[in-house]
Amino acid sequence: MIEDFHGKNILITGGLGFIGSAIARRLASIAKVVLVDSLIPEYGGNFANIKCIKDKVQVNISDVRDPHSLRYLVRDVNYIFNMAGQTSHMDSMDDPFADLEINTHAQLSILEVVRQYNPEVKIIFASTRQIYGRPEYLPVDEKHPIQPVDVNGINKAAGEWYHLLYHQVYGIPTTVLRLTNTYGPCMRIKDARQTFVGIWIRRLIEDNIFEVWGGEQLRDFNYVDDVVDAFLMAALDSRANGRVFNLGNDEVTSLNKLANTLVKVTGHGSYQVKNFPEERKKIDIGDYYSDISLIRNVLGWLPHVGLEEGLERTIQYYKENGEHYL
Repeated sequence: MIEDFHGKNILITGGLGFIGSAIARRLASIAKVVLVDSLIPEYGGNFANIKCIKDKVQVNISDVRDPHSLRYLVRDVNYIFNMAGQTSHMDSMDDPFADLEINTHAQLSILEVVRQYNPEVKIIFASTRQIYGRPEYLPVDEKHPIQPVDVNGINKAAGEWYHLLYHQVYGIPTTVLRLTNTYGPCMRIKDARQTFVGIWIRRLIEDNIFEVWGGEQLRDFNYVDDVVDAFLMAALDSRANGRVFNLGNDEVTSLNKLANTLVKVTGHGSYQVKNFPEERKKIDIGDYYSDISLIRNVLGWLPHVGLEEGLERTIQYYKENGEHYL
């Protein structure tokens, strides 16, 4: 699969972030990779994420809401991995207009520039399972109603629909991947803006107690390398054009079990189970795990890294590189 990207021009928005940089590391040795990132401090961009490929990629510090820079960047590109976004659910409630700008307006800006200057480019858009809201049934498949419980979910849903509309009306080949809880090396751990797993890991490596809210909620998790596989497969396969796919995992675990596993693989630490803070409880979705049969049947994607193995790799990375992320 990876050989199919040989010599191709790749643009990754949010390219210094968690998943965008993981895609870049996979492709940098065989393709021309350009990373676009605004490096807004509250988000996940970090030059440490590309330290091993810094001489193999081009970095453009720019905001995807700026059509002038995008106009130049999208020309002659074969693939766009559109990872730029605001991921914090609480931030979206505290500052809904910023979330609107980044997760909706910016997506429309990207698509408009592509429509005008490179309508043949394949775009893979990173969406989220948050758009489903509180599940009506489990596991959640792509036919589940869209009923977001926060501003972030509404704006990500709009971003999805813009991508699908531009495929339907203008023929731009787009694919939407709805991510579940993604974890692994290079994720943001200084706070919980990207994932609650990040702040748990920070507390552990600093030998502090971390908090588990609720604890019985069920979740599925994807190690970042498996997520990168999904993006690359979607990019290369025309059967993905104009379609939406869930990512997720048949390995379902409770938050309590996840916390125990993290403590086990770290070799020290402890946690406390607490009730949800009221402001968080209002937007919590309860149990969630995905039905991934569609992407398995159409593209042949399956996750391969088990939760304990993935957590071991992640903890080891931050033990060695934590100073760049704290």
